[in-house]
Amino acid sequence: MKAVILLADGFEEIEALAPADIWRRLNMDVVLAGVTGETVTGSHGIPVKTDIRFSSALKAGSFDILYCPGGLPGATNLRDNPDVIRLVQESFRSGKITAAICAAPIVLEKAGITAGKKVTGYPGSEQLAAGPLAYTGNRTEADENLLTGIGPGAAMELAFSIAEKAGVPASDLAKLKQGMFLLP
Repeated sequence: MKAVILLADGFEEIEALAPADIWRRLNMDVVLAGVTGETVTGSHGIPVKTDIRFSSALKAGSFDILYCPGGLPGATNLRDNPDVIRLVQESFRSGKITAAICAAPIVLEKAGITAGKKVTGYPGSEQLAAGPLAYTGNRTEADENLLTGIGPGAAMELAFSIAEKAGVPASDLAKLKQGMFLLP
């Protein structure tokens, strides 16, 4: 199982790195792809060296999960990149897990994949969308291969939901949750 996390300057650190950590603990192949550079700086000033430099050559066939963390201006930097939008469209249409959290569902909306879908995100960030984007307000949402989360506090929950959707055995998920003191 291979996950690609798209990082643009201004990304929310918790939303990017908590899922990366969880998925690596589950022995998933995780790639941090730098959209705005080889080293990308989060919204709270933390620089992160990426594994690869994002390019339009990245194809949906080379991964199973495409994940966009929120944060500002990270989400708008992703939204405003035509190559990112093409990749999101390709990912979703090919049935790959396509996910976003916090402000990043605006990326999914610009890609035209949220119409008629249950989506959640950071309250008020839907105002940054080019078109209509209605959030449910739930912590996480899963609608077919489209998964979304409300914000930083839901990053781990969304990461586990994505791993479950990707077919990670329930016993592995439970063991990690217990080890992280998420289960009694």
